[in-house]
Amino acid sequence: MDVFLWVALALLVLGVVGSVLPLLPGALLSVLGVVVYWVASGFSEPGPIAFVGLSLVGLVALVTDYAGGMVAARFGGASTRTSIVAGVAGFLLMFLIGPLGIFVGVAGTVFALEYLEHQDAEESGRRALVATVGVLATAAVQALLTFSMLVGFVLTVVV
Repeated sequence: MDVFLWVALALLVLGVVGSVLPLLPGALLSVLGVVVYWVASGFSEPGPIAFVGLSLVGLVALVTDYAGGMVAARFGGASTRTSIVAGVAGFLLMFLIGPLGIFVGVAGTVFALEYLEHQDAEESGRRALVATVGVLATAAVQALLTFSMLVGFVLTVVV
């Protein structure tokens, strides 16, 4: 196997790992792995249909990664403003206190802003819980998507 295949496989594996570890852009690494090999192969492997399919799966994983928490907060009943602020807070706190920062940022922000707006601790807590579960669910979805990219790449290029 040539060096570009190994690089692509390493990027795809890192993509799966990065889909569950903060600070490592899993979906982006997976897409990069496919693109690196496609360019190195002279745009022949994987074929155009497989390349587009793998790239679309990567794009869905990327959108899931960055918008999942906000969508989950919104789905749980939080306002759009609260959802956006919670997404930003979780992202920023991730750099300060690590993976726990995502959960603290999202749950804490949703609870605080919703409580300030509605003065209902029980409802604010429910919305914060839904948002937090949503963050975990988006990580699981992203892991499945990046893993499917790895498997699809191996089946179309290696096997």
